[in-house]
Amino acid sequence: MESLFLLVLGNTEISTVPGISVAGATPELTRLTPVADAEYLFHEKPLTIDVIPVTPEGHPTPAIITKAAKELANFPVLVVRGGTYLAPLVPHVHISDAVGRDFRKEPALPEFGEIIKRAKLLGEELNKTPIKELVIGESTPGGTTTAQAVLWALGYDAKTSSTSPENPQSLKEKVISEAFKRAGIEKGQLKDNPFEALRQFGDPMLATVIGISLGFRKNVALAGGTQMLALSALLKALGESLDRFMIATTKWVVNDRSATFLETAREIGVVTYAADLDFSESEFKGLKDYERGYVKEGVGAGGATWLAVKAGFSPEEVSKKVEELYGRLMEMKSSP
Repeated sequence: MESLFLLVLGNTEISTVPGISVAGATPELTRLTPVADAEYLFHEKPLTIDVIPVTPEGHPTPAIITKAAKELANFPVLVVRGGTYLAPLVPHVHISDAVGRDFRKEPALPEFGEIIKRAKLLGEELNKTPIKELVIGESTPGGTTTAQAVLWALGYDAKTSSTSPENPQSLKEKVISEAFKRAGIEKGQLKDNPFEALRQFGDPMLATVIGISLGFRKNVALAGGTQMLALSALLKALGESLDRFMIATTKWVVNDRSATFLETAREIGVVTYAADLDFSESEFKGLKDYERGYVKEGVGAGGATWLAVKAGFSPEEVSKKVEELYGRLMEMKSSP
């Protein structure tokens, strides 16, 4: 077994700020998104909540891409609970149930040290196996806002992406500015203190992936969008060489003009891969809308596609499998 796909689940209270995240039908339901994503990877639909994993507008969770790649390439998946409101109803490794706080009011993650310590143990154990590479995805509603706050604290003038084509960048900046004022710091002030940036503005997913990456000393593909830039920046600030790291994302993140993915990746010095999936000819509007800037990435979609491509499947075959899975979801939705 050369590669293992890890899905790290995290929650932050920031996802319940109205307008910040559309990774759930309502701000409150974003609390359940991580467990629903994990459960859908192994079942026809989530178990914790009796819903089909699509938004009210019909946009499917990016877990559908990860599930398609998993069914094609049959790579192993390990779910890790980094810090969520609920535990997923699938086998998983428990790191923490500490949820990220609203960083406008208090430090986001006072438990970061304990989370990193436990996650590092997991990384060290995985280091003893024949696994040569970890591909680490995430499901963390509101996580692009915490990621942008961390990047700003570390001195990067970055703009993170969004699940929506209308990136709420002004709202993110307002929320982050309030947090910086509360903490009494300015942009770039914590560039030499990454742990304080994580404590003040991060989320449990970030702390978990940092710990795993410090314990596992072989290759790591950070599977996700602009949140993985924050992880790369934190690792660099901690003195880690980024030679064994890469970011595997999707073309939709790279092409997002409301964000600064490639510019920030170059500034940090991390290599990137973009999965060339294409739903422009899809029969389903929910998938076609990916080409219009909806969803873009999540649940390790880019990294899962990369694993499928390495196993000999084309991006076209992954896209076709996604169509098949989405068709099944639509049948379930229409049946009484």
